Amino acid sequence: MRRDHTAGPAGTSGPAPEEEKESAAAEVKTEETKRLEKAIWKATNNQGTFGCFEVTIGWFGKERVDYMTYDTKGTFRCYEIKVTKADFHSPCHNSFVGHLNYYVLPPELYEEVKAEIPDHVGVYIERGGFAYSVKKAKRRPVENADKLKDYMIRSLCREVTKQIRSGDPLYVESANREISQLERQCDRYRRDYWDLLRRVQERFGTRWDKEPPPGGGRKDESENE
Repeated sequence: MRRDHTAGPAGTSGPAPEEEKESAAAEVKTEETKRLEKAIWKATNNQGTFGCFEVTIGWFGKERVDYMTYDTKGTFRCYEIKVTKADFHSPCHNSFVGHLNYYVLPPELYEEVKAEIPDHVGVYIERGGFAYSVKKAKRRPVENADKLKDYMIRSLCREVTKQIRSGDPLYVESANREISQLERQCDRYRRDYWDLLRRVQERFGTRWDKEPPPGGGRKDESENE
């Protein structure tokens, strides 16, 4: 999930930046997204492989990898989870910073976009709750493996801190998702209301809700002024 980011000073230590403290679960995720997350976790949950969701890249970074793993051989793998064609084509679709990089897709979406997938990017598809490899990734060098390890450790620490601070992690996570979803719905309803009001006023005038003048009909807006 690519976002603009600015790397912080080397060797910076101490508490994570405010964005790191925010729960990634606050973002609304569809049931299909969560199903793909579980599927790729099960496919990569092997001895000697360590994984983390929503790994933030860069200090004060706004770029996040949907899922990243690191193994005892020193290989980083990045996974981008996409559930719709619009999601696949969004600007946030190519946070591929690992040695091996993959899309995790529903099988129907894979058939629609497979011709657009770069040659070096592999693909997993989900069926029945499990992720299956249908396209191998080609290994590429990474810019700074030590920094990737730092980013992953920091994101893992964020997840542990989130769990410890909450008395009931599952409940808090669910509540945060619901709050975020309701906030987005309110914003959408507010935009729809003002758009509808604008169109009504353009057609019927700014006094459309007033009593019609004697004799029926409505006054022209210029007469009301």
